[in-house]
Amino acid sequence: MTDFALNANVRSDLGKGASRRLRRNENLVPAVIYGGEKAPQSISLLAKELAKLLENEAAFSHVLALSVDGATETVLIKALQRHPAKGYVMHADFLRVVAGQKLTAHVPLHFINEATSVGVKQQGGEVSHTISEVEVSCLPKDLPEFIEVDLAKVEVGQTLHLSDLTVAKGIELVALAHGNDLAVANIHASRVKDEEGAAE
Repeated sequence: MTDFALNANVRSDLGKGASRRLRRNENLVPAVIYGGEKAPQSISLLAKELAKLLENEAAFSHVLALSVDGATETVLIKALQRHPAKGYVMHADFLRVVAGQKLTAHVPLHFINEATSVGVKQQGGEVSHTISEVEVSCLPKDLPEFIEVDLAKVEVGQTLHLSDLTVAKGIELVALAHGNDLAVANIHASRVKDEEGAAE
């Protein structure tokens, strides 16, 4: 597990104009921390530090140490508002993490054994991913960096659902808990096989 840390400063100059000035003049990203027993707190982060952190997919499903004017808050990234054309972060929402209190977070799925699965290697099928992340509920200490989806034994025409995933003890899949056994991935017959055969 990697440690993720960010530095931030308390922001007292609020409002849209102030946020624009922060982004334009100081290369800072306005953000807010909320949740837990404390009041929401407006902060600003260095744009390049945040961008570097977000290069690592695991940052989205990790408890971060956010140092705000010297005091450390443990938080999760809850939402990012990005520029519609350029993609850089314009605003960030962080949720406070309280030890011993369950949290919900989105965790990426890592698909393994795709190329060597029965459906692809022996039956010539193609893999389709239906979802790329799942929402989990767990204690902060149990939060996984990702959840593996093993496709080794999946055959053509088969679909994997949330109930087929193996998750560690203490982790609950939110959709499944609400009775939604969502499809995760499937292997279907290749549509290009006949064309390839004709081309050879």
